[in-house]
Amino acid sequence: MEREVLLEVKDLDVSFGEKKKRYDAVKKVNFKIYKGETFGLVGESGSGKTTIGRAIMRIIPTAGGEILYKGEKINGKISKELDHKVIREIQMIFQDPQASLNERAKVDYIISEGLMNFEKNLSEEERLKRVDHALSEVGLLPEFASRFPHEFSGGQRQRIGIARALIMNPEFIIADEPISALDVSVRAQVLNLLSDMQKKHQITYLFIAHDLSVMRFITDRIAVIHKGEIVEMAETEELVTNPIHPYTRALLSAIPMPDPRHERSKKLLVYDPDMHDYKNSPPSWKELAPEHYVLANDKEAQEWVK
Repeated sequence: MEREVLLEVKDLDVSFGEKKKRYDAVKKVNFKIYKGETFGLVGESGSGKTTIGRAIMRIIPTAGGEILYKGEKINGKISKELDHKVIREIQMIFQDPQASLNERAKVDYIISEGLMNFEKNLSEEERLKRVDHALSEVGLLPEFASRFPHEFSGGQRQRIGIARALIMNPEFIIADEPISALDVSVRAQVLNLLSDMQKKHQITYLFIAHDLSVMRFITDRIAVIHKGEIVEMAETEELVTNPIHPYTRALLSAIPMPDPRHERSKKLLVYDPDMHDYKNSPPSWKELAPEHYVLANDKEAQEWVK
């Protein structure tokens, strides 16, 4: 049975700056996200993963390529109707729950701001009812609606951010490192909440993170990005148990192990981009295992699958 593609990114380029000072943050990125799945985008800081999420949200402009949502191009100039559809159906959970919430606004307003913009005929009673329901869904008490963000812990603030996204009944949510600013004890609660919301509301996620151990817990497929280019993509278990690209192997070797003896004896791999010789043999996407794609030239492909 063929899966339904909800979002597709084709040859996406994103640049910052002008002329000689222009910097290519994302280069020729391609991937598809299927309806109902959690697609992971993993890489180190500065790799371009958040830039891709913000480009999909239309927060930053694209320099080239296409972003297709339900088959319709949503980057560049689009109609007002399509713009409203994108805002309504695609929501984002930001990395820093404190910076992403208006400290001068009460939780009631923060959560329902989208509703007030898109459902102008909504009665005050119905709006408050929807806010209470959204808070309850993320495990917060309805009376929290009258408080300010600074009165909450980091985990509670992130739940408010999730409630703000859920109240719009989105089909697609971009979760940009939603647990990286949280205490370890709270991270599992937020991940479980996101997983429960996906099952309950049939939501599709683009989950952005730098930690492959977290990705293994929540994602169905993973794309590994390095300096604006996706270097490897596969189903989660396949990628974690059979990493092919040296950068993916380096990321996996950096995951802390719970056993101190194994942690002391493990070998930490360091990725050196200069190891590639692409002058005479440029890399291309190669399927080196079923549904397992790697950016490599012919020589590397032969060496890496030995």
